[in-house]
Amino acid sequence: MKQELRLSGTGGQGLITAGIILAEAALLDGKLAIQSQSYGPEARGGASKAEVIISDEAIHFPKVTDPNLLLAMSQEAATKYSHDLTAGSVMITDSLFVSDVPDFGGKVYELPITHSAKEVLGKALFANIIALGALVKLTGIVSEESLVKAVLNRVPKGTEEKNKQALQVGMDLIK
Repeated sequence: MKQELRLSGTGGQGLITAGIILAEAALLDGKLAIQSQSYGPEARGGASKAEVIISDEAIHFPKVTDPNLLLAMSQEAATKYSHDLTAGSVMITDSLFVSDVPDFGGKVYELPITHSAKEVLGKALFANIIALGALVKLTGIVSEESLVKAVLNRVPKGTEEKNKQALQVGMDLIK
């Protein structure tokens, strides 16, 4: 089964890193994965996105064409990257930054991702990891064990426990 995911927001929110982590977790689960990224020339502050395709079969085209899921961590991202969502798609938004959710006919989860990062972990920089925890709990696209391993492979030394906590916070956002 092929899943196409788009993780989007503002440069500096760590969504490229989140896409890399998600693809690595899929590989750890024995699946095939491709990750691509794009961001504006302004990098920090401009629109950015990471696209991840995860499949049990060969992936013949490296770009997302029919997204199953959109993570939108900013209003600009929600507006800009929701154009090809369908009624079968899911959108996860950061409720702190996305107030006008585009109507696409699918399921929307408005979650306090950045708010939770600030409140529970003291820093907004954990928002991308919280979002991954919520995304994986919601979809089951990769195992929680592989996600933890992939996160720990990518985070700076000394932040491992905070990042594990961030994953749990994200998972707890999904009831």
